[in-house]
Amino acid sequence: MPTNVLGTELKCCCRDPMTGFYRDGFCRTGPEDVGLHTVCVKVTQEFLDFSVLDGNDLITPHPEWGFPGLKPGDKWCVCVMRWKSAMDHHRAAPVDLEATHASVLEFVTLKELKAHALSS
Repeated sequence: MPTNVLGTELKCCCRDPMTGFYRDGFCRTGPEDVGLHTVCVKVTQEFLDFSVLDGNDLITPHPEWGFPGLKPGDKWCVCVMRWKSAMDHHRAAPVDLEATHASVLEFVTLKELKAHALSS
């Protein structure tokens, strides 16, 4: 099993709605995942609105792709660069550190992630 940004075993992000590039609930990645869907977030309206303006509508359902459409409070594996862009614009969604893939640390620091960590 892959590791998370804390160096421990990667935890499940969410199964309702079923998330992850591989739609297995985990923010795992592989060669086919060009977007690097590796950050587990609890989406906020602010993040969803930013994402739409940034060209990625996460609100509208697309059943043909197995995508239910998201609402505030849903947990979802998002692309690391999308999350970083939202952070840079002060719109980052809270991060579940235990369910966020270790590869994210190639793009953002653990300090940045901890500053946006979900509170238990």
